[in-house]
Amino acid sequence: MAWLVLSDGKAFEGEKFGPWIGGDHVIKGEVVFNTSMCGYQEMITDLSYAGQILTFTHPQIGNYGWHNEESEADKVLLKGIIVRELSAGEGSLHADGSLEDFCMQQNIPGLKGVDTRALTRYIRNNGTMPGIMVEELEQAAAFWQKSTPQDFDPEKHWVYQATSDEEYVIPGNGPELAVLDLGAKKNILRCLQKRGYRLHVFPAGTPSQKIMELRPQGLVLSNGPGDPARLPEIAENMGKLIAELPIMGICMGHQIMAMAAGASTYKLPFGHRGGNHPVQNKETGKVTMTSQNHGYAVSEESLRGTGFNIMYANLNDGTVEGLKHEKYPVLTVQYHPEAAPGPEENDEIFDRFAEILNAKWGEM
Repeated sequence: MAWLVLSDGKAFEGEKFGPWIGGDHVIKGEVVFNTSMCGYQEMITDLSYAGQILTFTHPQIGNYGWHNEESEADKVLLKGIIVRELSAGEGSLHADGSLEDFCMQQNIPGLKGVDTRALTRYIRNNGTMPGIMVEELEQAAAFWQKSTPQDFDPEKHWVYQATSDEEYVIPGNGPELAVLDLGAKKNILRCLQKRGYRLHVFPAGTPSQKIMELRPQGLVLSNGPGDPARLPEIAENMGKLIAELPIMGICMGHQIMAMAAGASTYKLPFGHRGGNHPVQNKETGKVTMTSQNHGYAVSEESLRGTGFNIMYANLNDGTVEGLKHEKYPVLTVQYHPEAAPGPEENDEIFDRFAEILNAKWGEM
């Protein structure tokens, strides 16, 4: 028996799996949930979950094993996972192992047998909060008595832990794009690759002048983890490029570009995580279901005077899901157009960005 204990004292019982250190050690992180029905591999390796304990709302997880080629990053920054039922098998014949095998290899502790329906409803009603995974409830009581917010807020922002250590190039026959890696999913890079671009990927802290030395035809800001408001230096850096070249921002990249123009962000009550979020294109009225993973949003009121107009809106809560600059070739989306996992019908934003590049520089 083991426990997930939230910061307000609410406890959920389960059975541990994967690697647990034992003793007085606690596993800590912000507890979030994802409503997707498939894609646990892509979720676990999505660096946007850095520092979090991920709850799967789908009742059975791990039933098709683990396939290494479907990982969205080469490292894992997730702190733990919570499931109702863990499949013990290796899944398909082509699987590289089971989910628990991967957890053991990557040092990801988990809890199974948890009432994830009750946990999800509790978070929805009370908001996202920190939590810890422990073997004894007494450990949790002792931890929360002496804990501080700094226990869950690393001195080094999660983006700087998720980003690449150095710049690198992904070959392509088409125009060269710069990519600012804030914790990029591999499928974002694949979506750009298959459109023929040569990609020059830069770490998150790269100065704007170094990016411009490359003389790229465009810039893409990727997804990434954590609070965007704690990255004013990156927003200021990107603000220098708004008038210089076409830019597309995705998820954290969307938030950073909004901040670069003077807007602000705020924390959502329990975030948007899953592949079933309806988003409307404000220009055409078209509604699509999108894949999302974020706990913060751009403040609509703060957009006044920034030059950005709302291009997409969330139909569940009205939050800003995409922006288009009225003067410069800059567009952003809050959702994940590359999916992995999730609906694949929203990658049109990549084609729209290609049209912008073609209009500015000529046909590829």
